[in-house]
Amino acid sequence: MKQNKAIPTEHLTRVIDTFPSVHIPSDSKMLPIEVSLIAQLGHGAGNHLYESIASRQKCHSDFVDELEEPSAKLAGTNYLLGDTTSLYSFIVGPTGHPFHKHAGHRIFTAVSGSGGAQLRFSTATPEEIENKPHTFIDKLHFINIPPDCMFTVRFGGDTWHQFWPLSKNPIHPVFFALSCHTDELGGNLSEEMKRKIIDNEADIPSLTEILPSELSEYIHSKAFKEKNVKTTTLALDAPAGTFHRKVCDTVRGTIGVFRGIWGGWYKSSGYVSQTNDSKMVKEYNSLPKNSLLLEHISNEQVHHEDSFSITVNKSHFIEFDSQQLLEKMLEEFLINSPKGVSKLMSMRNVIVKPFGLRTSPLGCPVSSLLSEDTSNLFANKYPVLDQKQNEADNTTQVILGANDKHLKFRSCIRVEVTNDDHIIFSLENRVHCENLFGRFYMSMIDYMHRHYIAPTMLRRCVDYVISQMDSNNNTTDTLNLEPLIEKTPT
Repeated sequence: MKQNKAIPTEHLTRVIDTFPSVHIPSDSKMLPIEVSLIAQLGHGAGNHLYESIASRQKCHSDFVDELEEPSAKLAGTNYLLGDTTSLYSFIVGPTGHPFHKHAGHRIFTAVSGSGGAQLRFSTATPEEIENKPHTFIDKLHFINIPPDCMFTVRFGGDTWHQFWPLSKNPIHPVFFALSCHTDELGGNLSEEMKRKIIDNEADIPSLTEILPSELSEYIHSKAFKEKNVKTTTLALDAPAGTFHRKVCDTVRGTIGVFRGIWGGWYKSSGYVSQTNDSKMVKEYNSLPKNSLLLEHISNEQVHHEDSFSITVNKSHFIEFDSQQLLEKMLEEFLINSPKGVSKLMSMRNVIVKPFGLRTSPLGCPVSSLLSEDTSNLFANKYPVLDQKQNEADNTTQVILGANDKHLKFRSCIRVEVTNDDHIIFSLENRVHCENLFGRFYMSMIDYMHRHYIAPTMLRRCVDYVISQMDSNNNTTDTLNLEPLIEKTPT
């Protein structure tokens, strides 16, 4: 008598035009389980993102590593303001984590590893499990997520769940996720736990209940038949059970190994930048009436003119006058040139040197500070073309600049102490082109000069002066920011 051959499992596949999703209703009053596939990322992206996020998460001040689900609280509750939500990041590694549940509802967005993820749920209620433990197994439903996919999950409180590797290869992580706890006080919680939540001392492990050991042991025993569990597979690039699917999974898994190694080896860094309205770089349409620059290149045609300023509160500089502040500005231009400007100047020097044009490591507006001419020194050490301080001693300004084959440029560095307890730091420029090449040169650099070089030099300069002269708290107030330019009429 011939033995019957095993019949391979058939996949009933539907083609849809929107997000592949699954909706698992509950027999009780619990919310349904809802999972939606959102996007397929690049090959190996899941492992790479997992490793880089795991590295950042580990350095977080609220990092917790328990229950095989390392997590970090990104935003806690604020019951004084009526906010009961919280936000966590968490990861599930190559070995998965135990079956568990939470009292409150859960919503999270995740990216699967390069081996895929299997989401395991049971809609059995505590009463059903107590009366008939096997009900937990009978009400299991697995959802397969392919490799390198972004997906969303929502389920109600008291829903048993486990996140497990889809691939049998244990080198791929399951996923990383951002989880929103919509109501930390939701569900059946003890008074002790409620107090802990209100004090913002709760975390994912403390809000977790593990599946009873006898059921957990059964699921991981040989007696448990995974193939008999109802399973839904979501996919975007290839349907389940096809050769195309196997090829995709193999390629993504292979690339994921290398991208995962790179993500874990390469240090993940982050940056926080913020604007400061009190130090906004403003660009004016014309020169101020008190600018010393109006007396220079006045008898020749002006082919380029610009004016930038930053206004700060005088509280930073109570003990210093305009002359002392201007001296610090010139010092900064010499010793603390922005790296981006320095690189652009190095590139310019290489390009213009064959034409016999002057070169300098400093940004052009202040490059003449390196001049060896000592006929006119400001503060007895900075070579300038002209300098002026008004009778009230509240405005000091100097003229820098040079004459070259293709153009003549002059720059005005100015500090003005106003009557309303503010200080204005200014950088103004004028250019006269000597020939067609000079006009071509200015047309090529005009945008970069207005939108990056001049604003960046002025902002870095003011940051430096504040860090050196702040007499209130002796703290450094430097912001390594790209310049913010606000067009302002004169």
